[in-house]
Amino acid sequence: MRNMEKLKRMTQQSGFQCSVCQLWHDALPLSYSVKAPLAVKGIPENELLRRVVFTVDQCIVDEQSFYLRGRIPVPVLGQVQPFIWGVWARVSQKDFIRTNELWKVAGREAEPAYLGRLNTQIPLYGDTLNLAVRVRTQVVGRRPHFDVIDQAHPLAIEQREGISIQRVREIAEEILHPKR
Repeated sequence: MRNMEKLKRMTQQSGFQCSVCQLWHDALPLSYSVKAPLAVKGIPENELLRRVVFTVDQCIVDEQSFYLRGRIPVPVLGQVQPFIWGVWARVSQKDFIRTNELWKVAGREAEPAYLGRLNTQIPLYGDTLNLAVRVRTQVVGRRPHFDVIDQAHPLAIEQREGISIQRVREIAEEILHPKR
């Protein structure tokens, strides 16, 4: 998970004792995010400016592949704030254009959900690349929420049933100390 960027969201606890390195970590993150869709990684650096249109929330590759940055919220049992996976999904051109049209329009959250496919690998859950998600538009200023469609997938189970604060610690330890 080297490409995962830690975002600083804290639980009500001030930190945690890592069972891998035995060190005290001052923060227990409730969010991890990637900066760009995986599709961008395969493009040679000298071609990026020509082939990729990129903002922090939207990406177009080769004028034919469309990506949105969103959140997979996972309830944390006993906590107010959910755990968030900040990920990217490929969406249709039609849905991308519609999302862009409504980007700053109040009431956009009333739009029907549409289909996307994850373009982020979250190794803690096996293969998540191309995992089908339902994209739900949120209020202006909020990234869309992605609901995993395959209800048997481990990520969908956690999204549906929630996770314990101990699981949040386990995720932090796996990200801090990835297995090779």
